Amino acid sequence: MWVSCSPFVGTLGRHWASPQAPPATSPTASASLGQSCAQTGGAGPNSPQLLQPFLSLPVGPAAVKRVPSCPESPCYVCPSQPWPAELDPAVPIPTSGPAAARAAFPPGPGRVMASSTVDQSQVARNGLREKVLTLNSMNPRVRRVEYAVRGPIVQRALELEQELRQGVKKPFTEVIRANIGDAQAMGQRPITFLRQVLALCVNPDLLNSPNFPDDAKKRAERILQACGGHSLGAYSISSGIQLIREDVAQYIERRDGGIPADPHNVFLSTGASDAIVTVLKLLVAGEGHTRTGVLIPIPQYPLYSATLAELGMVQVDYYLDEERAWALDVAELHRALCQARDHCRPRALCVINPGNPTGQVQTRECIEAVIRFAFQERLFLLADEVYQDNVYAAGSQFHSFKKVLMEMGPPYAVQQELASFHSTSKGYMGECGFRGGYVEVVNMDPAVQQQMLKLMSVRLCPPVPGQALLDLVVSPPAPTDPSFMQFQAERQAVLAELAAKARLTEQVFSEAPGISCNPVQGAMYSFPRVQLPPRAVQRAQELGLAPDMFFCLCLLEETGICVVPGSGFGQREGTYHFRMTILPPLEKLQLLLEKLTRFHAKFTLEYS
Repeated sequence: MWVSCSPFVGTLGRHWASPQAPPATSPTASASLGQSCAQTGGAGPNSPQLLQPFLSLPVGPAAVKRVPSCPESPCYVCPSQPWPAELDPAVPIPTSGPAAARAAFPPGPGRVMASSTVDQSQVARNGLREKVLTLNSMNPRVRRVEYAVRGPIVQRALELEQELRQGVKKPFTEVIRANIGDAQAMGQRPITFLRQVLALCVNPDLLNSPNFPDDAKKRAERILQACGGHSLGAYSISSGIQLIREDVAQYIERRDGGIPADPHNVFLSTGASDAIVTVLKLLVAGEGHTRTGVLIPIPQYPLYSATLAELGMVQVDYYLDEERAWALDVAELHRALCQARDHCRPRALCVINPGNPTGQVQTRECIEAVIRFAFQERLFLLADEVYQDNVYAAGSQFHSFKKVLMEMGPPYAVQQELASFHSTSKGYMGECGFRGGYVEVVNMDPAVQQQMLKLMSVRLCPPVPGQALLDLVVSPPAPTDPSFMQFQAERQAVLAELAAKARLTEQVFSEAPGISCNPVQGAMYSFPRVQLPPRAVQRAQELGLAPDMFFCLCLLEETGICVVPGSGFGQREGTYHFRMTILPPLEKLQLLLEKLTRFHAKFTLEYS
């Protein structure tokens, strides 16, 4: 019996064994791709029916790209040429029919799959011009962008869902997408008060309805009065509706125990991600050895590596300590910084607290040490705090970087530059689709702050419904309001269930042989470490895949469970992980964990 991983489809080849190193085999290794996949009925690993699905896809980054040493350029990589140093993620790969056959790797050496060359010859025959924008002429930085959370695993999961709808028989009845922190997609119900006020704002005629509580109506009227034309459909100013910025500043003051917050330092954004990208854009500078370097945690949220690649900045990795529950060690920051100064100019330090994908919550002492380090080394601090409501572990507590910075006093409080980010997508709200968020900047040069506003103005304004939702998050019902009791009950129920699911995840994984999992102190994910047999690692390398990518693909095909390989977030060499969200309903999460641990045991046995 072999583990069923068939078919991986064309998305397979998008994940290398590492971002820097090419696969160990040549493209002709695709001829044996099906050997790693299992089947039922006792057929052997080289069975033709297993092999066929893989002949329609490139293995490794077999996207169209220019190979300087290749006589036909641009082309699919020649078997006689080395693998390219980077992949082109935008190439669509056919998965069936004649087009799939044409996409197959050559059966023998020396044959060049020159799809672009073929296209050009067809263009010449038809008397048409070559396209202005091609993979070779487009922005090379965009081709270097990777975002594992919505990468090839997820594409394959979507294909499997479609196949199930079409009646194709699978070893499972549904795909469980545990790959992304999308709470409501996983079944979490919206908070009633938030949706009531939004409904009233979107359709003000409902203000006359007796079906809405008075406090919801008053909040809707207040928000609409602050909107252009008293309508949620009007643009706002680029930094966001002034009333809502003032409410955000008051929320920050309450959260931080009365430390003042200036609404002029608050900028609303399209989720936290948009604000993070905006601040990083301000830091782009230099060329060659003077390019801006940005320290990011490993494991990291792929937004950071993707944005740095797109902006041409240098990613400087500092490793979290897995043996100490993913703790942040200042000595490791020093190591990363010193090594980076040989090839770039580090100017910024990113911290994710609570951690994504690792779920750790930083102590106050750690935050103080990070602030001192950033101040001494003249680094701009970016504090990603979107999971600040998601703290579960006993003894853990969220401390905002702004609060700690201000309480440290001079010189830190008056000189250390900081941008902190929050979002409506996480927490107890889970309102990902509304794209509400903000950034507060501290000690930023006023002239630079004006430039940031200019940059934001190019995109006009954040979504106004998202701004309205953010206002409700930062100023929820007061204890005297009619909606308070229901709001509090719903909020506490969501957070209590998340805490229970965090404990369950840690418990199940910690008891499973070959899997270890640190406590999920906060956020919405676990990041277990898995032991993979040497034969499985070897097979993955033969296919040009990261070993944990190979494991996750096999897991998906056999069980329908969609998780993201740790290689998409970064990890220490020789270790293998995956990230999974704890958001599925408790009973479904229990089933998921049991199926996953059984699969790992089976996978380990069959590759031992």
